[in-house]
Amino acid sequence: MSTELLKAYEPKEVERRIYDFWMQGGYFHAEPDPEKKPYTIVIPPPNITGQLHMGHALDETMQDILIRWKRMQGYSALWLPGTDHASIATEAKIVEAMRKEGITKDDIGREGFLKRAWEWKEKFGGRIIEQLKLLGSSCDWDRLRFTMDEGCSQAVRHVFVKLYEKGLIYRGERIINWCPNCRTAISDAEVDFEEKEGSFWHLRYPLADGSGFIELATTRPETMLGDTAVAVHPEDERYRGLVGKKVVLPLVGKEIPIIADEYVEMDFGTGVVKITPAHDPNDFEVGRRHNLPVLNVMDDGGIINENGGKYAGMPALEARKQIVKDLDAGGFLIKIEPIKHNVGTCCRCHTVVEPRVSTQWFVKMEPLAEPAVNVVKEGKIKFIPERMDKIYYNWMENIKDWCISRQLWWGHRIPAWYCADCGETIVSETDADICPKCGSRHLRQDEDTLDTWFSSALWPFSTLGWPENTEELKYFYPTDTLVTGYDIIFFWVARMVFSGLEHMGEIPFKTVFFHGLVRDSQGRKMSKSLGNGIDPVEVIDQYGADALRFTLVTGNSPGNDMRFSDEKVAASRNFANKIWNAARFIHMNIDGKEVPCSLPEALSLEDQWIVSRFHAVAREMTENLDKFELGIAVAKLYDFIWDDFCDWYIELAKIRMNGEDESSAQAARQVLTWTMSNTLKLLHPFMPFITEEIWQSLPHEGEALIVAGWPEYDEKMYFPEAEAEMTKVMELITAVRTRRSEMNVPPSKKAHLYVETADAEAFAAERDAIARLAYCSGVEIGDSFQVGEGAVTVVTAACRGYLPMDDLVDKKAELARLTKELENAKKQLQNVEAKLGNETFMSKAPQNVVDGVKANGEKLKEKVRMIEESLKALQ
Repeated sequence: MSTELLKAYEPKEVERRIYDFWMQGGYFHAEPDPEKKPYTIVIPPPNITGQLHMGHALDETMQDILIRWKRMQGYSALWLPGTDHASIATEAKIVEAMRKEGITKDDIGREGFLKRAWEWKEKFGGRIIEQLKLLGSSCDWDRLRFTMDEGCSQAVRHVFVKLYEKGLIYRGERIINWCPNCRTAISDAEVDFEEKEGSFWHLRYPLADGSGFIELATTRPETMLGDTAVAVHPEDERYRGLVGKKVVLPLVGKEIPIIADEYVEMDFGTGVVKITPAHDPNDFEVGRRHNLPVLNVMDDGGIINENGGKYAGMPALEARKQIVKDLDAGGFLIKIEPIKHNVGTCCRCHTVVEPRVSTQWFVKMEPLAEPAVNVVKEGKIKFIPERMDKIYYNWMENIKDWCISRQLWWGHRIPAWYCADCGETIVSETDADICPKCGSRHLRQDEDTLDTWFSSALWPFSTLGWPENTEELKYFYPTDTLVTGYDIIFFWVARMVFSGLEHMGEIPFKTVFFHGLVRDSQGRKMSKSLGNGIDPVEVIDQYGADALRFTLVTGNSPGNDMRFSDEKVAASRNFANKIWNAARFIHMNIDGKEVPCSLPEALSLEDQWIVSRFHAVAREMTENLDKFELGIAVAKLYDFIWDDFCDWYIELAKIRMNGEDESSAQAARQVLTWTMSNTLKLLHPFMPFITEEIWQSLPHEGEALIVAGWPEYDEKMYFPEAEAEMTKVMELITAVRTRRSEMNVPPSKKAHLYVETADAEAFAAERDAIARLAYCSGVEIGDSFQVGEGAVTVVTAACRGYLPMDDLVDKKAELARLTKELENAKKQLQNVEAKLGNETFMSKAPQNVVDGVKANGEKLKEKVRMIEESLKALQ
């Protein structure tokens, strides 16, 4: 590694080279090691549709910070990477690409489509991995997994068969959520509810005996084609005499029964509801209780099917318009009432979801959910922040059976075969070729694939070799921390918990660290439709990965969204430049000299102060990281580097290194080098590239910063008295500089300083520093001084300082300058006040212009007041 630092920090040049250095050194690789404790994070596998977005960048940065920190603490730290086949999302992308070529799935068949899908995976699957590397992700790339690789696929089949044999997986006809656009079933967790404008259509259904009508209302008149009953509450006196009678279904003409069921709310609307078992989950349950026929009136594309009579072939919304017209013409429509209601939409394509009866595969959730709730309640799994457990409990305690079959080709095909001769269903880990019941070879495999989340749910253990009992599985499982967004608590987190308990007999992770969303500078969610998405790769290209990482973690707190802006990244880049320049300054003073990376035996007051501050920050940062307070930890480190080290200690060290006392100069060089080297260790997890580059250039112990020991708090190196004493000195210097600045005294104008204090020791020890940094021609320290009336006074908690006025300013010249400045300020203020008193201006000028003039007036008033105060002080 280079020992020279370029004049300016060039992230592009440094980051590529440093990442290669880490890869060649094998520093990311973790092995089972009985001498070390394990620490494991499995990456939330990004989709192979993959383009790194800001959510990924935040997610991976936080994981990398934790894994680098634990690696430095001496753990065998495994960050296991991988990608997800993302069946529904990937299939949609491939279908869209084929559509542009004029090809459909049916044109090329299942095998042809899967060939294209694997080609897609090869082309795009690696792209996101390369982008993760650009970010600095220190994943164990030797262990890269894919949800459809051989091992993970074997785990999926093993689980399916195991759950089927236990009666926890079953196939049956149920109401499911159907996406007419994706043309597949989706689970409850994949349905987003959006408030939309809608209508209540109030209808008359005539009684079959001709004695009148029964009134009801619906939000979906097109589904009436599939009505098989109308229902009332059994205790509703209004309709007790009608139960058992029949109504004639308008437009269709068939008779359907009036039934009594407690599902109906007596006090809502007319107390009558239409029952459409094939198109509503509640109606489906009512239908089962009353043995009603189930009549599906839509195909898988949301088109009215052959059961819809004359409306067959119409899209649902087109049919709705025609049906409403026909109801009106037939005298069945009473009124249309506008409403706002929540409508279920597909979380991927935002198409309105159609509840429909379908034969699908399901996981029985109740027996799996209960133990998964208990482990969180018992504290075996901890959620950060804790409030996330309420969302988890609410979903798990009200969970319905999970529909796991998807009408897709890309994904894990369901390992079930049907015998054409005897109807037997064979569920097997290996491909079935003979029916165990009748010996027939006429077997057909189920066409459907499994929900993406079925394989993702096994990720913490399938990636470690399960169902084989590998050494990695025994050592690294259960994993330690899952880092993820709060938006996939149902999709992924809950499913991993019950899967780990069911198949491993143990929790999958000890802590779930939820982060929020990355929003734009106005607080809006980043989206394609708003055009406000920011490409992290472009940000890295412009500012460097370290600047992006530092921005994402600064101000971040668990579970809360954060705002992203270019200004924040620019500030992070400036911070990187500050550190770079500090390192170059150290090089200027140590190059060509023997300077070990160790502290000298004797430490001056200022040395004790910086060493003590460093140890305090190291202790606090470790405590913050233990509590996943990454934003608080990095804020403390930022303040230490920028303020304590760069703005104070470097300036203090300059005085000694430029002085004539060589032992003091050498001590300053050592403390500078030691503090910088160890501070780089604290900063490394957050800004890994620049810290490794600088650390390698300085005197150091060990081969790489990435595996250097994390700084531990040393009680012997904590000097609270020195910190208190230096604080007194720094407060005095700051007070003098502030007073000089208020009086516009240039640094070149030196003044004598008299320091009146009962506690002279610290001030005496740092006399040279006070003189240099407060721009003093001399510093006298004593109990009291007679300095006359013409002195400027500064007061701190520990002392009073006097600066003779004649040393600071040419009184006559300063009076003339301030008088002229006062005249100009008053003239400007008069102009502003005249403008604000002008009725024409006030009535015609835009409000923002008026507000700007008013604000300028307030500033000018303040300026006049300050100048008058300065004149008074001089006079």
